Amino acid sequence: MHDEHTGRRTADLPDDGRRRVVIDAVRPTVDHGRYAVKRIVGDIVSVRADIFADGHDHIRGVVRCRRSGSDGVSVADLVQMPNDEWAADVPVDAAGRYEFALTAWIDHYDTWVSDLAKRVEVDSESDVDLAIGAALIESAARRARAGGALAANTRPDDATRLESVVRLLRDRDRSIRERAATALDHALIDVVKRYPDRSFEVATGWYPIVVDPPNASFSSWYELFPRSTADEPGRHGTLADTIRRLDYIADLGFDVVYLPPIHPIGRSYRKGPNNTLVADESDPGSPWAIGGPEGGHTAIHPQLGTDDDLARLVAAARERGILVALDIAFQCSPDHPWVTEHPEWFVTRPDGSIQYAENPPKKYQDIYPINFESEQWRSLWIALKGVFEHWIERGVTVFRVDNPHTKSFPFWEWCIASLKADCPEVVFLAEAFTRPKRMYGLAKLGFSQSYTYFTWRTDAAGLRDYMTELTSTDVVEFFRPNFWPNTPDILHDYLQRNGRPGFMIRVALAATLTANYGIYGPAYELLESEPREEGSEEYLDSEKYQVREWDLTSEQSIAGYIARLNRIRRDHPALQHDRSLRFHATDNEEVLAYSKTATADGRTDVVFTVANLNARHTRTAKVEFSPAAVGLHDSRPFRMRELLTDHGVTWKEYWNRVRLDPFHNPVQVYHLIEEEDA
Repeated sequence: MHDEHTGRRTADLPDDGRRRVVIDAVRPTVDHGRYAVKRIVGDIVSVRADIFADGHDHIRGVVRCRRSGSDGVSVADLVQMPNDEWAADVPVDAAGRYEFALTAWIDHYDTWVSDLAKRVEVDSESDVDLAIGAALIESAARRARAGGALAANTRPDDATRLESVVRLLRDRDRSIRERAATALDHALIDVVKRYPDRSFEVATGWYPIVVDPPNASFSSWYELFPRSTADEPGRHGTLADTIRRLDYIADLGFDVVYLPPIHPIGRSYRKGPNNTLVADESDPGSPWAIGGPEGGHTAIHPQLGTDDDLARLVAAARERGILVALDIAFQCSPDHPWVTEHPEWFVTRPDGSIQYAENPPKKYQDIYPINFESEQWRSLWIALKGVFEHWIERGVTVFRVDNPHTKSFPFWEWCIASLKADCPEVVFLAEAFTRPKRMYGLAKLGFSQSYTYFTWRTDAAGLRDYMTELTSTDVVEFFRPNFWPNTPDILHDYLQRNGRPGFMIRVALAATLTANYGIYGPAYELLESEPREEGSEEYLDSEKYQVREWDLTSEQSIAGYIARLNRIRRDHPALQHDRSLRFHATDNEEVLAYSKTATADGRTDVVFTVANLNARHTRTAKVEFSPAAVGLHDSRPFRMRELLTDHGVTWKEYWNRVRLDPFHNPVQVYHLIEEEDA
């Protein structure tokens, strides 16, 4: 296409070159808006962007925010910060999916007001200056007549008022000084700004936000096998037995009880104790070999109970402030109904048999993986989503998903978004011990929380580096870590060789470094530490393959210690978030020091933790900490209270010495006492 006057090409011209504002570096976003940032109900989303234009004209802009699918839009003015950064705070008050967009434009009226004020200061205003302003205000009056308001606080007489001002500014019988004073009246300026000229505004696209319930951001998980909850030795436990265990879990201070798969277990190739390949009739098998004649992923193992028993468990847990989380593992035993009803959902080998799971040289004949490249993938996706819907209908809103990184990523994005559209309070924990980018990828796709590498970070440098990555980079916008010092699959060497102190150290680190953490119990509080074999992270006599009996009254139990940690977490808002984490210097590399802060109702909660990472030897260290180090008034001396022992101390300097005995107080958790509470 060519211009008829110049003959030059015009196809590469913009639609409207009069749009002069640039909006850049919008945040918070994930991959430029491809994925949603995560927040929880009640958060304030701090929107930031770099906004600028040529010349000296003033800029104005707003952030628009709406619930996805809603016609209602809230508007917040952008406020200019240093270095062309603009900011606005947007509240999100309900679970669900939100989105925000930025709009900015040249504000010719505000530019004129500023220039007129400068001219008045030096007594150089003129009729021409006022005529320019009158034309700008006249345009605003027309927009007021047409209903083109930006703000909600409009009045029916706004247009009439502006029109009267226009007449006054053009009335040369009045003095220039009088007319200029009228033009600079703050009340008038506020009215005009309700009707800005946005003819050449620049707007971004919509950026998504997923707002989760509070338990997505702060939770304490306790995993147990219902089949091991019976009071009588040798009996298979039930969901009714699990209800009786709830008071114990509540006393420990956990608010999520997580159950491994509760479905029927296949008989074919059932594993025996310690993962042996041959099982006898009395062996219960692995709960992760899902499906039998009694049903599949929407059925309950007959020995555990019925749907009614699960409903009673969910209700009893809620009465105690506990949510029930179910394990969803998308894999099947050879006896699962899907194997005969939908063989097309599995990989068939050349000999006609279905491909079982393998990790050569290991073979898992008791598990059939699902084939996400099936030609019938649509019906497969709908069936898998239906598993979640089945349990959501029965009151379960928290799910731990087994090995999601071995299932289709597009499936997870579709499934989670669809489920949360209907049930925004649902929470998904990804059990994905995999490479970092795949782990983060799952979080971007919608998983609310994720297992992490914490289990294998046991030295100070490793913990500092990892926590810095999780809390001080862009990862914080979409990834919520959940720290587990043990799982039924993982008994780390640190726990195997360090006895009671090792268990105390690791659970204290998990509970204070992150807002979400969990333990596999009662193995943890009872210090279960014997591996199946040297160099293995598998438990000896693993509960995955047999029913276990646990003596919850054992004198070696650290249940009381865990309960104190959870009480501290509940009492201190500082430990209910991750973003404020900062590390503090020590003069001993085996001692880790860090703090967290939170401000609410005008008060700042500060928790300072010091941990001895050597579980066998007492360590002393000088640690650097002061109120000023966490952004508070620099006062010395200052009072600290060690929360695990309820012991108060006065620290007089920035560097103070601590002594950490692994057998008595390997970790010390301090609260900075505000002056009025001292």
